[in-house]
Amino acid sequence: MLDKPLELLQPGCIRIGANQAAQAKQWLSARNLSRPIVIADAFNAARLHVLGLEPADTCCISVRPEPDLTDLNTAVSAARDVKPDAVIGFGGGSAMDVAKLVSVMIDPSSAFEGISGLNRAPSRDAALLQIPTTAGTGSEAGTRALVTEPGTQRKIATESPHMLADMVILDPELTVSLPAGVTAATGIDALAHCVEAFTSRRAHPVIDHYALEGIRLVGRFLPRAVRDGGDLEARAALLLASFYGGVCLGPVNTTAGHAVAYPLGTRHHLPHGLANALIFPHVLAANAEHCREKTAHVAEALGLSRNRPLAEAANDFCAGLGLKMRLRDHAVPENDLPEMAGEAHAIRRLLDYNPRDLSRSDILALYRAAY
Repeated sequence: MLDKPLELLQPGCIRIGANQAAQAKQWLSARNLSRPIVIADAFNAARLHVLGLEPADTCCISVRPEPDLTDLNTAVSAARDVKPDAVIGFGGGSAMDVAKLVSVMIDPSSAFEGISGLNRAPSRDAALLQIPTTAGTGSEAGTRALVTEPGTQRKIATESPHMLADMVILDPELTVSLPAGVTAATGIDALAHCVEAFTSRRAHPVIDHYALEGIRLVGRFLPRAVRDGGDLEARAALLLASFYGGVCLGPVNTTAGHAVAYPLGTRHHLPHGLANALIFPHVLAANAEHCREKTAHVAEALGLSRNRPLAEAANDFCAGLGLKMRLRDHAVPENDLPEMAGEAHAIRRLLDYNPRDLSRSDILALYRAAY
């Protein structure tokens, strides 16, 4: 498989370590960049000082979780007014994805319908910095951004090397304030990225190394970070696992787990990490017979018992982090499951590379098992 073509793109500069967030200001100054805008969620918009930036002198555009095209257009309009020379994504995946898209849409001639899809985004003049404050999406590592179309509630993917960050800062200090539940859910999102890439039909030995190490890091350090949010070693390890998951997304991407999880976010507004956690044990078990050796590696890396059914053991790993693992616990109506199965089954860009072919009825069975 090493003779299979692979292109691996990574950010130009990556800084890892506690108290590195303030390097954002120094990085900008060293390049004479003086008009940055920050794309952030509401919480992080209130702490620009940790980046060494003066809030009174910095334009900050706030975005909602799971942003849609309306949110994106609002952010782009504000950015065009400022004409920034740098765009900073500061927050979780939503903020970083919007930052990517804004960075290539500052020019008024760029419209979303003209850049969405693969390799259609134009080159950009503004620098792009990505500073994650959760350890889950790995968006900082890659070239892909997702935004929801309001009418259809489907996720629209845009991918381009022009959306790759010039600078990434992985500072565990930024994540210590995350509640245990958010830490757990985002950690399972990072895990799902790695597992789905590891078991994908597009899997590649180079990416397998990132994926398996990401799985090991989550298995070892996620329970620690949930127990003690101030454990900086665990926080740093999870940021690295999330970054590795982001590396996996570019050349390989996710498969059925994310396809089945998406309707939980778009229809019922469950946080993306939680949606993936609810689905993860069931897809892992459903795919097991079609990638036995790799599934065994996953189970070993997570410390799952060999003496129990796989779905049950994986479910207990997630539940042991404090997550409520039934769809019914999150106000998902049972009568909505068939329509959700149809929506998930239509996400061919992911399902076509799942190790097992899943029919609509198979997906409905996954939802019922998770219910």
